[in-house]
Parts: sequence; C-alpha cells; structure tokens
Amino acid sequence: MKKRNRVVPYVIMVFGAALTAFATKYLYDPAGLVTGGVSGLSIVLRHISGEAFGFEIPLWLGSIILNVPIFLLAFFTDGIRNVLRSILVWGIMTVMLFVMPEKEIIPDNLLLTAIFGGVCYGVGTGMLLTARSTSGGTDLLASSIHHFLRHVSIGRILQVLDGLVVITGTLVFGIERTLYAVLSVYIMGKVIDYVLGSGRSAKMALIISTRVEEISREILKNLDRGVTVLEGTGMYTGSRRPVIMCICSRKDLVEIKEIVLEYDPRAFFVVNDVNEAIGEGFLQEWE
Repeated sequence: MKKRNRVVPYVIMVFGAALTAFATKYLYDPAGLVTGGVSGLSIVLRHISGEAFGFEIPLWLGSIILNVPIFLLAFFTDGIRNVLRSILVWGIMTVMLFVMPEKEIIPDNLLLTAIFGGVCYGVGTGMLLTARSTSGGTDLLASSIHHFLRHVSIGRILQVLDGLVVITGTLVFGIERTLYAVLSVYIMGKVIDYVLGSGRSAKMALIISTRVEEISREILKNLDRGVTVLEGTGMYTGSRRPVIMCICSRKDLVEIKEIVLEYDPRAFFVVNDVNEAIGEGFLQEWE
C-alpha cells in the first residue's frame, strides 16, 4: 500500500505535465495567447525568431533555453533536492512538446481557445500542485529571487514576473489576444482552485436545539457521520445552549435538515462551506 502511495504522485505528475503541454502547443501557441510563465515566453520567442531570423525556435527548445538558467539559479538558492520534482515535470513537458505533431485544434476562435485552454492548463497545473510539484519556470524563479528579496513575498514576485511576460505578449501579438489571455488566466485560476479542493470540500452544519441528544443520535445512526457537541451561551438570555457541529457532504444536508425538523422545528440551523476536510469519512490520510 505504501509503495502504491509513492507511485501515485508521479502518475499524477505525468498526466498534469501532459495536459499543460497539450494546452501550450495546441491551444495557446497557435492562437498567440500569452498567459505568463516560461510557456508564454516560449511562444513569444518562437514568434520573434520566425520574424527576425526566418527560423522558428520550437517550443521544446525555447523551454530548454529559458528554463536551464532558472534551474541553475534554483540549485544555488534552494538545493537540488527541493527542485527534483520540478525538473522531472519540466523534462516530461519538454519531451511531449518535442514529440507532439504540429496541429491546430481550434482554428480562428479565440474565445473558445481561451476557455478550453484555461480549463486544460488549469487541470494540469492543479494536478501538478496536488503532487507537490510545478513545471519550474517563473514559479521556481520567484522562489529563487525571494532568497535575495526577503521583504517581498513570493506571490508578489510571481505576479511581477508573469505580468512582464504578458506585457511582452501584448507587444508581440496585440491587445486583443492579451485580453483573451487574461480571460484564460482567470478561468485557469478557478479550475486550479477546483482541482485542489476536489474531494476535500464539505459542509459544516451548526444546530442549536433543545433536543440535542435525539438529533445527534439520529445523525450518528442514519448518516454514520461524526457529531461534536460544543458549549454555547445565549447572550440575550444568558442561558447555556449546546451546539451540534457536524461536518458532512452536500448530499447529507437534506437528511440532516429532515432530522432536525422532525425533532425540533424551532431549532436554529446554520450551514457553512468547508474548503478542506481531512479525516475519516473524507480524506483518510493527511498528505
């Protein structure tokens, strides 16, 4: 079982790298959408080299030219152990960019390209982050720069780096494609959040009632969900009131409401979103 758990992250990394490579080569590059990062800079480099020298630098070669200095800097600042997974992902992406045949998936439709590209790249990046890895590039460069600029957060450095790449894309491909690229970045961020929260999100039900024992027993028996009773105090009356807390899935809420309604129609019922739930009944192990 432990051996399987060690293999799974690498399988996820392969699929994540494949999706990001697919989005870069078949969606962003043909449409001239520069969404930031080394992938976006490779697209710019390919276009500029074609116009200036009559020879287009392939995406895989551009990735090598741009990433090698970044990894050398990362070795110096972070050490080789901290960047091994990123090197592996970068290697997989570079190979895939090399072997993938030239093809245009969605011709002459920038909106569809931006949406579909954001979904594909977002799922791929989310999978890589789930496996505790990145594709290197500006993520790794931001971490390295942070070693020299400790007063600036990695997130802020990354925003500046990706912003410079997008500005470069604007100068090369024009404002219209940049606006579509910004739309794609927004979709990408939403998809990444969804992938990272998939399987972890839940609902938290808080129930204030005079029938705590009956409601708790029914939830435990019918739903097989854990129940915790907290001590609360009503500030208006000054009386002590037990509060039932139950972390559950979305589909459990309907039955919990029916249980509460059956035993205490006057109960106070609150539902909150839980971004991540780890433990028995949800994710069985801490990652």
